[in-house]
Amino acid sequence: MRVKVTLECTECGDRNYITTKNKRNDEQRLELRKYCPRLRKMTLHRETKGKN
Repeated sequence: MRVKVTLECTECGDRNYITTKNKRNDEQRLELRKYCPRLRKMTLHRETKGKN
């Protein structure tokens, strides 16, 4: 039941991370604070639609 999701930086738009989530437990979009290499700081990353 786990699916791959891509995390996109909300500030610069880069897709920096790929992770997995359990669709049964987490129905909403995943939001995590992660490090953005382009901006060199911690930013909010959101799950994007699309293929992985």
